[in-house]
Amino acid sequence: MRFMFIVRSASEMGPTPALLEAMHALAKREIAAGRMIADGGLMPRDTGVDVAVRKRRLTVTDGPFAETKEVIGGFALFELPDRAAAVESAREFMALHQAHLPDWEGVCEVRQVAGSQVETIRGG
Repeated sequence: MRFMFIVRSASEMGPTPALLEAMHALAKREIAAGRMIADGGLMPRDTGVDVAVRKRRLTVTDGPFAETKEVIGGFALFELPDRAAAVESAREFMALHQAHLPDWEGVCEVRQVAGSQVETIRGG
């Protein structure tokens, strides 16, 4: 089963060197085990572009954007046996943040991937 982890926080505070090192060690282990498929941190929101449909109109808006309550800081895609394994993996990841950034507050949203057009079209 595939799961997407989406990390959200109230600020765009970046990770410390110690947290980066700990996350790298965890990612290395998960990649070697064949569980982590993809991951990435995201650039600050003000470097992005919003492409939206509202009231039947398509609009493109360059950042910076109005303040939001939460910012998506990164994502990871995992192949795991079940929801319990996904939750345990997310707990371990968030514990790294808790240990290295004691004042940081954030959420790791865990969602099962419903399907993939890429895999369907490629025949995988």
